[in-house]
Parts: sequence; structure tokens; C-alpha cells
Amino acid sequence: MNQIVPLFGNVAFAIAAFVVALSIIVTVHEYGHYIVGRWSGIHADVFSVGFGPVLISRVDKRATRWQIAALPLGGYVKFLGDANAASVGSEDVAPDIDPRKTMEGAPLWARAATVLAGPVFNFVLAILVFAGSAMVQGQSVDPLTFDHAKPLPDSYQNDLLPGDVMLAVDGHQFDDATRTERLIDLLPVEQSLEYTVLRDGVEMTVMGPYLMPSLIGQVIPRSAADESGVLSGDVVQSVDDTPIFSFMQLQDVVTQAAGEPVTLSLWNEGETREVTLAARVTDQPLPEGGFETKYMIGVTSSFFFEPLTERVSPISALGFGVQSVWRSVTTTLSGMKHMVLGNISTCSLSGPVGIAETSASMARKGVHSFVWLIGALSAAVGLVNLLPIPVLDGGHLVLYAYEGVARRKPSERAIQVFMFIGLAIILTAIPFTILNDTVLCP
Repeated sequence: MNQIVPLFGNVAFAIAAFVVALSIIVTVHEYGHYIVGRWSGIHADVFSVGFGPVLISRVDKRATRWQIAALPLGGYVKFLGDANAASVGSEDVAPDIDPRKTMEGAPLWARAATVLAGPVFNFVLAILVFAGSAMVQGQSVDPLTFDHAKPLPDSYQNDLLPGDVMLAVDGHQFDDATRTERLIDLLPVEQSLEYTVLRDGVEMTVMGPYLMPSLIGQVIPRSAADESGVLSGDVVQSVDDTPIFSFMQLQDVVTQAAGEPVTLSLWNEGETREVTLAARVTDQPLPEGGFETKYMIGVTSSFFFEPLTERVSPISALGFGVQSVWRSVTTTLSGMKHMVLGNISTCSLSGPVGIAETSASMARKGVHSFVWLIGALSAAVGLVNLLPIPVLDGGHLVLYAYEGVARRKPSERAIQVFMFIGLAIILTAIPFTILNDTVLCP
């Protein structure tokens, strides 16, 4: 019983986090359909958050029923004349109703804009989330300035002080070309390094930790590290009793182990503990495109310090948001391509179980992490809905493209076959991703 209660609590929390994230993303998606449809002259009969029995509803002045239903598994908008919530097929409307107000009778441009608006609103939500994240976190001031060191064991010497302007490390300057992780390749692997800083207008040399110590930045949800209890902020002091002090050493040891179990000795805020885990084969996207298969335990690196930051302007933040969504979309498309070609494993796909577990993990890390996940998932939902698969928005757009080129709508029979194929794809994909999450790639 003592084991069942925490397990039930974890499952309930995962479901709750998943439902909250899904409800926000789908509501924004459906609102995109609704508002652009309204602007285009198409009347919406129902806007529903959730499915099933209606819990609360009200009818607005435009005769649209807004409702919350019992099953919080998404939502839908039903336009006038739609046979169902998926806008597949049509039903008869009263003869006194203007056909222009129905989805079926609206001009092609209005239907296409209404369908396209759902994914577009998902991308907009993702951009706003990432932009908001940038504004909350700020950006490093220029020149790079030391604010404070992250907690490290006493074996790491640190003489840097808040406000020190960081000019160079081991003779290599912190300039625009080498301020990122590329600087690591130029440094000797030593636990302490010489830092040239500007302190109170005086240039001096002080000792500080290795730039990227064996400090865990983030733990990837559902990874080997996550499941073994590794935490953000842990410092790996040794692997199988072999001392290490840099993240590169940790990477080398994990790679050499080739999936065999290793024992990590971890330090965190003065306390030590050990965990045993085995790296998993993972497909990692490359900056120039494509993927690299390597053994990973599921953690990210971190610099030993936090830089002094400044507020980001809304314009710069929006630019960051757009870049983040673009990077997410291109990486996902590249992943799909390589998956179809058989270059990477289908374990990269996550279904409802994996997304629920990830939602719970990010929610436990705090509001900022959870909101960031909503942005990432929203971008993914927007992209998936644009795929030319019948039933999805992309499938509708394919039909509209045909109508625009052929100057006539597809036959009802063709639409039925097209939608049946799409439904078969969806009903096959969902169980497959669930198997991926639970059996094939747990």
C-alpha cells in the first residue's frame, strides 16, 4: 500500500499536467479557427473546451454556444452546417440561413484561412511563450560579466567576485567568436584555470573553476538520468570510482561504457550520494542538419557561473521566439525525414504516455519550465496539424488546393475515401506511439 499511494499520486499528477497543457494548446488552436472563421463571415455554432457531457455553457450575442465539457481531452469548434466537430461533411441547414455563413458555402479563401488559422495560432502561442521566457531570464550583458558562481565542491577554486568583467580564460578572450561552448575546445582540461578579469577598473588574473565542470545543467525527462534520480545542480565527482571534474570527461566515460551500467558519485549542496545508470542510444540533431547517434544519459552541461543579465526588449524577445520556433520546426522536419529513411530510431516519437510524463516532470521543475514545455508542444501541434494527412488541418488544405487548381470540389466519395485513409493513419499512429512509450522504448 505504501508503494501504491505514491505511484497513484505520480500518475494523477502526470495526467493533470498533461490535461492542463493539452487544454491550453488545443483551446488556442481552436480559437484560431473560430476567430478567423468569424472574421471571414463563417458562423460558429459551438466552441467547446473538452468533449462529452456539457458541464457549463452560455450563448453569446452572436448565437455561438461556449461550453466546457466533462472530458478535458482537447476541444473543438463546430461551424454552421458542419456534420461534426472535425468539419468533415455537411448537414442540411434551414432554407432561411445564408449559405455564405456555413463552412461548406463559404468562399475557398475563407475556408482555407479558417483551417490554416489553427496551426498559425499554435505557432503564435509558441513564439509568445519563448519570447516571454527570454524577457523573464534576460540576456547576458556585454561585455560578459560574472554575477555569481553555482554551488560546487570546495575542490573547485574560485576567486572571481560579482561584477568582474571576464576578459579571458587561459589566455583565450571571451569575445563574440568564442563566448559559447566552442571556447571549451581551446582550454586545457584542468580543474582550475587562470581568468583575466577587469575588477574596479583594474585588470588582474585570478583563479577559477574549469569553465564547464561536471555540473548537471538540465535533466531530460524520461531519460536514464531522470529515472535514476539525477538532479539539476548535481556535480559528478567520479564515475565508477574514477575522479572527474569536467563535463567532457563525463561524456567520454559514458561513450566508452557503450550502454553498460556505470555508478556516478554525486555532490549537491554539501551532500553526496551514488546512482547507477546505463546510457541509451539517442539520435541527436546536428547544427548543420541530420542526426548523430550516440550514447547519452540525458543531461545537459552548464557553465560554473551565472552571468550578469539585463532586460531584453520586446522586439529582441520576439525575434528570439521566432528563431526558437523555426529551429524547432526545422529540427522536427529533419527528424521525420531521417525517420522515414530509416536513419534514426522511431524511439524519437513520443505519444500520450511520454508527453504526460514529460509534462509532469516539467511541472515539478516549476512554472517557468512547464510554460516553456507548453510553448514547445504548441509548436509541435502546429506543425503536425499542417502535415498533408486527411482529418488533420493539412489534409483539409490539400483538398482546398485541389479545389483551387481544378476549379471544382472533390466528390463526396473521394472526400470519404481521403478521410478514411487519414483516420486509419491516426488510429495506427496513436497505438504505435503508446507502445513506443511503454514497451518498445520505455
